[in-house]
Amino acid sequence: MAAIPTTCKAAAMVGPGKPMELIDVRVPQELEPGGILVKMSMASICATDVHAWEGSSSFAEDEYPSILGHEMTGRIARSEGRTHDSIGTPLREGDRIVWTHGFCGSCLNCIVEHERTLCLNRRRWHGSTEEFPYLTGGFAEYGYVFPTSGCVRVPDDVPDEVAAAVSCALRTVIHGLDRVGELDDRHRVVIQGSGPLGLFTLARVVTGGPPDPIVIGGPARRLELARKWGAGHTLDIDEAPDPAERHAQVMEWTDGLGADVVIEVSGAKSAFPEGFEMLRRGGRYLVIGQLHGETFPFAPSDIVRKHARIIGTASAAVQHYHRALEFVRRHRERFDWMEMISNHYPLERINEAMVGMQRWEEIKPAITFPD
Repeated sequence: MAAIPTTCKAAAMVGPGKPMELIDVRVPQELEPGGILVKMSMASICATDVHAWEGSSSFAEDEYPSILGHEMTGRIARSEGRTHDSIGTPLREGDRIVWTHGFCGSCLNCIVEHERTLCLNRRRWHGSTEEFPYLTGGFAEYGYVFPTSGCVRVPDDVPDEVAAAVSCALRTVIHGLDRVGELDDRHRVVIQGSGPLGLFTLARVVTGGPPDPIVIGGPARRLELARKWGAGHTLDIDEAPDPAERHAQVMEWTDGLGADVVIEVSGAKSAFPEGFEMLRRGGRYLVIGQLHGETFPFAPSDIVRKHARIIGTASAAVQHYHRALEFVRRHRERFDWMEMISNHYPLERINEAMVGMQRWEEIKPAITFPD
């Protein structure tokens, strides 16, 4: 690859609700042992990026300027002694990879609980551009992979856009569904949300056995794709704006019992109480999208009454990245993953892409970088 520049362009968040600014950021010339410098191939925008940019997420950044973006893939520009990825595949300069946060591998949660996403000493993305290693977000021409980050080589037949998208949305869905447990043709499933998380959830569900999954969301373009990908029923929140109406429709479709599993991936503030009401007795409720930090009244006795299980999931470990890449390879004949990629924007037009995502005009916009 070409010589490593001393600086690169990055789209920096300079404050909640403010347009991101294209700035020059230092590129680390010396790497930690085990560190990797990548030249970004593609990034994509997650709704979490939009919420952080708005300042409405409980994960909002608190130091600026910082670089958002956590769905990305890049080619190895330099590696300080990392010869293989986390599953043993040899790595060479120019290989594409996806990677995790920096999980320490030595704390209680990493070692005893095997819950690396709950690492007590995590080195996180979106740090300050003023502190080494400077480039810890996806919206930049270069990125830094921590020595403690898991990484997986991207197969040659997986497009950049898809590799970027699965490195958040699909890996999180796979992690969450692992925590839900058994799902087969006995189970009725409701998916709250028809964005990328909802569509990837749908793909996992329809390939796993549950019949006629129900997708609740909007706008119509996303629901059309959901039906194409195997949704048995869709419910447009614009056409059915009353939660009571949506509840009645779900009960009709589930023979008056409610869903065995409800999966919340919408991020809507009202989604949790609505989804819980759709749950049958003995059901399971997987919550992924509730990152807004809002509170609302809820009666814990309802959990007792239903014998319900509520399961939260955030992020994923390196094995989920590997499984996500293998899933899109294995099912690429059934699902045209590129149908989810709604537009391509160069880095300098990132604010336009963010606004499009904010307004639900996009499904999954991709951010491109110079070769």
